[in-house]
Amino acid sequence: MRERFWEQFPLEELTRQEWEALCDGCGKCCLVKMEDAETGDVATLNVACHLLDIGSCRCSDYTHRFERVPECTQLSLQNLDQFHWLPHSCAYRRLAEGRKLASWHPLRSGSDRRMHERKMSVRHFGVSEADVDEADYEEHIIEIIPLDERP
Repeated sequence: MRERFWEQFPLEELTRQEWEALCDGCGKCCLVKMEDAETGDVATLNVACHLLDIGSCRCSDYTHRFERVPECTQLSLQNLDQFHWLPHSCAYRRLAEGRKLASWHPLRSGSDRRMHERKMSVRHFGVSEADVDEADYEEHIIEIIPLDERP
């Protein structure tokens, strides 16, 4: 990867490896989201995909995730604007909005330790969907993004 590529090049010019490296590994994109059919509001739950290893905040089957979980998030430059629910801390969102990477981001700090210490990952609040009955999902809502607050 090119040195400090996130500061030197726009998202459009990143290599696949650099694009992947932007992921801070917080696991927030792996949280279950529910869209209200009437209002269009999107609720984020503290419930994570069953493939997410909550301790490491990494997918346990990253290579085959789309076969195993068809609704898995496949973020790309072409569809980035569709993921309005990405957290404000997300590197993809930050760079797309013209902001810098957070100081705790692993590319800046050298490891994911600071991210976890700052409680920026799901490690501190996530539960696996394997442990939660879908009927109880409403009890696990941690954020609601109203339709009118989308970018």
